Amino acid sequence: MTEIKNTSVIDFEDISDEQMNQMIDGTLTDFDEGDLVDGIVVKIEHDEVLVDIGFKSEGVIPSRELSIRKDADPSEIVSLGEKIEALVLQKEDKDGRLILSKKRAEYERAWIQVEDKFKAGEMVVGEVIEVVKGGLILDIGLRGFLPASLVDLRRVKDLDMYMGTEVEARVIEMDRNRNNVVLSRRVLLEEGRKNERAEVLEKLTKGMRLRGSVSSIVDFGAFVDLGGIDGLVHISELSWNHVNHPSEVVKVGDEVDVEVLDVDLSRERISLGLKQTTEDPWVSLVSSYPLGTIVDGKVTKTVPFGAFIELSDSIEGLVHISEMSLRHIDSPAQVVHVGDEVKVKVMEINPERRRISLSMKSAAEDLGIDIPIDESYVPEEKPAKKKADVKDEEVAEEGVTDAAVEETPEAATEVEEVVTEAAETAEEVAEEVEAAVEEIAAEAEAAEEVAAEEAPAEEAAAEAVEEAAEKPKKTTKTVKAKKEEAEAEVEPEAAAE
Repeated sequence: MTEIKNTSVIDFEDISDEQMNQMIDGTLTDFDEGDLVDGIVVKIEHDEVLVDIGFKSEGVIPSRELSIRKDADPSEIVSLGEKIEALVLQKEDKDGRLILSKKRAEYERAWIQVEDKFKAGEMVVGEVIEVVKGGLILDIGLRGFLPASLVDLRRVKDLDMYMGTEVEARVIEMDRNRNNVVLSRRVLLEEGRKNERAEVLEKLTKGMRLRGSVSSIVDFGAFVDLGGIDGLVHISELSWNHVNHPSEVVKVGDEVDVEVLDVDLSRERISLGLKQTTEDPWVSLVSSYPLGTIVDGKVTKTVPFGAFIELSDSIEGLVHISEMSLRHIDSPAQVVHVGDEVKVKVMEINPERRRISLSMKSAAEDLGIDIPIDESYVPEEKPAKKKADVKDEEVAEEGVTDAAVEETPEAATEVEEVVTEAAETAEEVAEEVEAAVEEIAAEAEAAEEVAAEEAPAEEAAAEAVEEAAEKPKKTTKTVKAKKEEAEAEVEPEAAAE
């Protein structure tokens, strides 16, 4: 009986060792260090993961090579049987193991994607995984650095509040050699704010009343967030009464009602008023003092040109030195002193400029009383006045009280405009100076050309004179004639110039 052999069964006795090695190698995956390979997770341990990539031994992924997140738990990153992609770090380390990296495989893929978004100017989204000294670290497939100064429109003091949150940002710098990716969230916020500002500015009109929150306080006023754009409430517009510092009236975070005083579309600036949303107590109090009324007042201050009289808690008026007595006096100190109670007559009221002019002389005439004068008063010798003192006196002599000078909105606005427009004006002046310099240079160049054209004529004249002098002097008339002839050649050109 003939023995039938199964052709599907290999008789290893018929195969040489060389043939056997070739057959085994044919079943293995061919790869080099730096290649990306696919594999199946076959084992998870606390410090490494084993992956079957079809090699003679499983590949090992150390825990540090699993994720860009530090101290990551392998069981939270991969699961048994999961198919993953890894990069070959070493085909065989000192212990004969195949070393792989899941983190670097993802990094290679992510770098290409992030680079494409960087070139296109698109935003990226990532979770904040670390708070470092200089900013935040975002997981965008690779480690992206978000500097603290670029986290928000204003510098954030507590960065820990962003930990674990999803953040939108834009890539502003990439360096493959340093594996460096720099992000900015502020640039996205600024773009959004710019669009909001444009919308808000288009809707704003003078006199409109809005509600906002105080975003910051400076020495010259307070900024109020109107929802996309900040407006300035100057210190003079915070209260009807005198304010030494804005913090006396508002605090950061306060919700306030404000009135739009002015909108500058070209510079995107909004001037706001807080006091305009309330009734001016000065105007209501002034209504209690009609013209011609004789009232009692208290002397609060004396100056060379008169005395300031307090009529109520918020109102002061000025009695000019010429209105203090029926007779001529050299100084207000001859009639009144600080703290004295006096009778005064309301002569003029200017609500817009917040001024009240008073007269002790008219009050005395109407009441039929005398105003005592200190005849023994000797004026003190004072040093020569400075220009600033003279200026103050001139202003006050017009009837402006000290408080009014400090609180005059026009003066405050003028100062603000000077400060805020200084930089722009400097730039314009620089351009004008540059243009002037260029113009002067051009004129100088033209002048040199004119001088160059005139030189030959002057030289010709000099040569003619010398020639005439060297020739035999036959007669004085002959020499004089030639000299006049040479000078005549120069005169037409000089006249043309």
